[in-house]
Amino acid sequence: MAQAEGGAGEDSAGGGRESGDPQAAADGDAPEAAAPAASAPDGAAAGDAGGDGAAQPSEAEAELAAQRYERERIARRKAERQAPVEAGGKLSGRAADLLAAVRAVESGKPAPAYFDDAPAVPRRTAPQAPAARAPEPAPQPPRPRPEAAAPAAPPAERVEAVRAVLARGGAPAELAAPAAAALGEDAAGQLAEDPWRLLAVAGVRPSQADGFARALLGPGAGPADERRAAALVGWLLEQAALKGHTALEAAALEAALAGYGVPAPAEALGQAIAEGLVLVFHEPVAESAARAAQPADPEADADAGQPVRVLVGLEGHALAEESLADGLARLTGTFTGEGAAAWDPSTAGAGAELVRAAAAHGLVVHTGGEAARAEPLALAAAAREHGLRTCLAAHAPAPGAVTVAGLLAGAEGPERDADGRFALDLLVVLDAPQLDVETAAALVESVPDGARLVLSGDPAVLGSAGPGRVFADVLAARVCPQVASRVPDPGPIGELVSGIGIGELNQVDAPGREVVIVPVRDAGEAVHRTVQLVAESVPRAFGIGADGVQVITPGHGGSAGTRALNAALKERLNPGPGRFGGFDPGDRVVHVPSPGRAVPARVVSADAAGLHLDAAGARVVVPKELVESRVRHGWAVTAHQAVGARWPAVVVVLPGDAVPALSRDWVYTAFGRAERHLSVVHGVDQALPRAVAEVLPKPRTTRLAGLLRGLAAAAQEQPQ
Repeated sequence: MAQAEGGAGEDSAGGGRESGDPQAAADGDAPEAAAPAASAPDGAAAGDAGGDGAAQPSEAEAELAAQRYERERIARRKAERQAPVEAGGKLSGRAADLLAAVRAVESGKPAPAYFDDAPAVPRRTAPQAPAARAPEPAPQPPRPRPEAAAPAAPPAERVEAVRAVLARGGAPAELAAPAAAALGEDAAGQLAEDPWRLLAVAGVRPSQADGFARALLGPGAGPADERRAAALVGWLLEQAALKGHTALEAAALEAALAGYGVPAPAEALGQAIAEGLVLVFHEPVAESAARAAQPADPEADADAGQPVRVLVGLEGHALAEESLADGLARLTGTFTGEGAAAWDPSTAGAGAELVRAAAAHGLVVHTGGEAARAEPLALAAAAREHGLRTCLAAHAPAPGAVTVAGLLAGAEGPERDADGRFALDLLVVLDAPQLDVETAAALVESVPDGARLVLSGDPAVLGSAGPGRVFADVLAARVCPQVASRVPDPGPIGELVSGIGIGELNQVDAPGREVVIVPVRDAGEAVHRTVQLVAESVPRAFGIGADGVQVITPGHGGSAGTRALNAALKERLNPGPGRFGGFDPGDRVVHVPSPGRAVPARVVSADAAGLHLDAAGARVVVPKELVESRVRHGWAVTAHQAVGARWPAVVVVLPGDAVPALSRDWVYTAFGRAERHLSVVHGVDQALPRAVAEVLPKPRTTRLAGLLRGLAAAAQEQPQ
């Protein structure tokens, strides 16, 4: 890194660990939920109050509904391809595998079949190569669309019935609306019969549900209650999903159950599987990993079979992962490559290798840093010149691209055909590491047979906010061509970030003060220096206005988290009383319409309809009841919110209490958001280079790589 510059009045910046919400930063930056109400007597849970809303669904709900529709259609298509099981007949296929696995888990014996043994990929007749068409114009800017009204509240009578049950258990009345919404019909009856169903409400923890159960059921509501164990299994898997897992190893889940006092965790897990609350999968373990896990035994039984690991997951994540694997296999299986020789990659420059790969294959993975983004852009231009209907999609708003969320919601990009597929021949997805498994499944299922899909991104950045590691799993499966860009990120910032990617925090020569360090002693000084850098130093030294400077810190809380920094920056840059729910016209904000999405915007006004925002020229109206949960000030953001975007100048704030949140991928992502200048407000001493060298990204347990390998092997074995 660049040498630190001393003096409080200097334009220097330092790097260090941040303060703030380490857990929130470690688990991903989903939109911050409202703080739970104070704990009730007997440990009853606290949670968010539900607001009244109109019947029209929100943008996030519309997107999720579209994804659910796609997954249901996939499930129906799968069911149609499988022979029905007649009443009284023997189970076969996946049903037989499920029954065998359930019995295996209950008995502790290996299952005779693996769930991840995928059927052979059916050969489909590829569509005719599209006739040459006039070049398609570049994508137009996103069509502005106001945010929809709040989601419809559950019926008042259902809420009142739930509130009565909560009152009997001493739980806060504010939980009534979210519990009624989460549990659906007969929510009150479900809670009265099984108080641990309260764990289905976001923010409720096992200790709180235990207190509620004791108040309702009396002393008999102990740790051994089967209802408690079943609820804990689902809750633990939901918590794992918040950390990116789509499944958990059975042994890890049993250990977690034991940690919550379940006396017979293996039996409890087996019961949950038998009742269909969760699904079990047996995934073959790679031979090299198996040998590393246990010493070689020359006298081992040769017929012992391939070693497996037992995974347990929720049905929704399992369906999404299998649908995604099927969709990717479908694209590779229906692509013919006709006309590939007619492509001329010579005009693509550094992107020629990617053009050649995409011309000849239905699925291609492209990796590289920020400078490498020019290569998929060149591919899109070449495809349009060849007459292909082409779409570029990105996680965050980007020039020449639609957003993935807007594409799925139908607000941006091509129309869909009668089968619900996009009317296109090539889809290029930038920022592919940000795809969670459900978004990726809906996206891939929407790509038509015979079309091309290119997944492009930097594998070193932070992963998706939702469950799954789609990009990494596709890379690990090695079922399609992989094109690694050779274009390095330029300048001192590029050199610094490239070193971080391999675990080295190097000194870089920055003659133009592209990288500077500001050492600070405490969080208060970090906030003061950050405001000084944004408002004075960077604009004066580099001619970059305050609007072109983005502050990044690991967490929302703490004395130098986004809340504290945004409060100080607002006071300096746009002071006001916050008369619109804490906001004033001109405030720089982040709009979070759904988890994992952070859209920069600016406050325009407010009225009875809600808070009016300007998001890159598109007017967005956030209903007043959603402002608190979906809008926050945006002068300072977390690295998870910043991923996919870049700014002329970035100030990374790392106060002393940020050490637990730092990792190599976090530092790589935060530092890489800067284009011309990077200031690092450094208060963590040697913890920063130690995190870069030693703290690797947190692993995620997923099944996609194994599913893809199984499908590829089945396709190779299928008769031609």
